[in-house]
Amino acid sequence: MKINGSCHCGNIRYQADGEFGDLLSCNCSICSKRGSLLWFIPRSNLSVSTPDKPLSTYTFNSHKIKHHFCPVCGCAPFGEGEDGKGNSMAAINARCVDNVDLSQFKINHFDGKSL
Repeated sequence: MKINGSCHCGNIRYQADGEFGDLLSCNCSICSKRGSLLWFIPRSNLSVSTPDKPLSTYTFNSHKIKHHFCPVCGCAPFGEGEDGKGNSMAAINARCVDNVDLSQFKINHFDGKSL
């Protein structure tokens, strides 16, 4: 299934390939302030349809996760990193996905604050 998403102003647009399932709510310092609900897919299933130039990137702590955001509207539509096995992953902010009712999905809570 192809899923489209973007930042608020449309400066960053992407298409993700996969089935929407459970979402993750993390309480780490950045996710809690952003209010992100994350959906994880292999990085190869994410296609960014805008050039890399409009992407701003923020890293912190161990600098393993690239938190991408739009420098115009400030929305953070996705991030990139690796799972525990070293596979490249994308963390899609489900709140930036077009035309989806998030109330139908189970939200799992992750204690990122304690890591």
